[in-house]
Amino acid sequence: MAGQGASQDVALPITGSCHCGAVSYQMKTRPRYAVDCNCSICRRLGTVWGHGDAADIDISCAPGATLSYAWGDRQLAFHSCRTCGCTTHWQSISEKAPGRMAVNLRLAPPGTIEAVGLRHFDGAETWTFVD
Repeated sequence: MAGQGASQDVALPITGSCHCGAVSYQMKTRPRYAVDCNCSICRRLGTVWGHGDAADIDISCAPGATLSYAWGDRQLAFHSCRTCGCTTHWQSISEKAPGRMAVNLRLAPPGTIEAVGLRHFDGAETWTFVD
């Protein structure tokens, strides 16, 4: 597949944190690829997502450390650190897909996105990968 480029090993768990360190994550399984989406929120947030099952992702923070934002069809809740503002993850709030979750791989160590392999997703119009 064009654009995928995953040729390196990724140390597990994949870890990341917001700028101030109040919110961190551990992703226990390697995502199939990192996703750069151009939908209205992802392009504004500047995120690159690593999708996984919520059971395989640990979010560590004090209660109330994140601000949750759901919009549109209210299927996903985007979480950002209340202190530094970094968007750390999203989680499904839909009863139809309760285990869906993704972490912002831009908060992981440098080289993680390249090691996982980056795909470009057209969430703005066609709802398909464009690479």
